[in-house]
Amino acid sequence: MKAKQSERIMHAIFFISACVSVLAVALICFFIFVNGVPAIFEITLSDFLGGTLWKPLEGLFGILPMVVGSVYVTAGGIFFGVPIGILCAIFMARFCPVKLYKILKPAIELLAGVPSIVYGFFGLVVLVPMMRTLFGGSGKGILTASVMLGIMILPTIIGVAESAIRAVPESYYEGALGLGATHERAVFFALLPAAKSGILAGVILGIGRVIGETMAVVMVAGNQPILPNSIFSGVRTLTSNIVLEMGYASGLHKDALIATAVVLFVFILIINLSFSAIKNKERN
Repeated sequence: MKAKQSERIMHAIFFISACVSVLAVALICFFIFVNGVPAIFEITLSDFLGGTLWKPLEGLFGILPMVVGSVYVTAGGIFFGVPIGILCAIFMARFCPVKLYKILKPAIELLAGVPSIVYGFFGLVVLVPMMRTLFGGSGKGILTASVMLGIMILPTIIGVAESAIRAVPESYYEGALGLGATHERAVFFALLPAAKSGILAGVILGIGRVIGETMAVVMVAGNQPILPNSIFSGVRTLTSNIVLEMGYASGLHKDALIATAVVLFVFILIINLSFSAIKNKERN
């Protein structure tokens, strides 16, 4: 009897927790859409999404430079972070010696706990001068921000991808060896295809962090609300635009920043739906 009561209580607690989570997401969506969508229509959709000038004091609220900047920085972070993260996960799961693993694993977990501002300071002190020396200019731009974000998403991708690879039954590996495959071929052609769903989940989480990252990007991207003409140009992302100006914005300016959050939300939603569609297509 007591066991049944305890089970009912825990069931109720879990149900309430799930409802609170869903309600929190719903309230956030309601807030940004209610406050942001009217501003988009007041500015007009074409001027807001297609405008190239962001000058709030002059009533110009074009976010195209920030959209382009976010796309470039996100793509750059994926380019640097995803391949390295997946290869590192493969090494950790199937190739790494035990003694070395005991050192690497805590180090990677420690990277996951480093605050964003610390990454940004590292980028400002190390990456920016290095880029300035190698390529000239200020050192702040798309390339620097991409490298910085690629480093930041490594712990997420490595952790999830490694767990996915280790979750594949050992019989897959042994079967590949039994058919004459080498260790490397068994890992890359038997284990990886079986673990691709989990690896894709890690990539999605990494991309989510890239898109939502603010402080580190603010410190190394240059924060210029203009259309970039090269990977060395300074850019301002959607998140950076919000955090830099929300503190003093008011009126239509504030509503335009909330509308920027709406665009960011839709941007993330499209990416997640695209990955889900790819995942479902592979299953079918």
